[in-house]
Amino acid sequence: MAKESVFRHRVSGPLMRGMKHIPVDRKQGETAYAHALDSLRSGEIVGVFPEATISQSFTLKSFKSGAARMAQEAGVPLIPMAVWGTQRLWTKGHPRNFKRSHIPITIRVGEAIEASRDKYAGAITRQLRERVQELLEAAQRAYPVRPKNPEDTWWMPAHLGGTAPTPEQVRAAEAH
Repeated sequence: MAKESVFRHRVSGPLMRGMKHIPVDRKQGETAYAHALDSLRSGEIVGVFPEATISQSFTLKSFKSGAARMAQEAGVPLIPMAVWGTQRLWTKGHPRNFKRSHIPITIRVGEAIEASRDKYAGAITRQLRERVQELLEAAQRAYPVRPKNPEDTWWMPAHLGGTAPTPEQVRAAEAH
């Protein structure tokens, strides 16, 4: 699932459609939700970013409950995943840089989380966030790159010694 505007781009649009991604209109997500449910019920894997957007602090934001509710409704488990390193290629507030070579991307996959219908979706969402946090921290610890130049730490969270804004700084900036 990805924001709908990505599908209107002349390069990414055909790629997204070709990979069977689901466009999400953030103002009216019902159609995307129904499409995702149909896909899950037919045996497809549906990727959801429960934060709904990239955090400029490169830390986890609060999770929305849509992934848990979809898994419950479709009768499928949630597979927690964390991705680390992609922010060095393309992210908010920084120019895209596909000219860099040898940028490692780490993907960590956790054990399935059952999303039974008798459980509160908020509790499942909290469990998912905890597992993703563990996976993210493991990916960050194992990441093979440590910047030598302090000016190249923009992609690292402040709590890891980077110069990315803290979550509090991001929230304050978004409030303005």
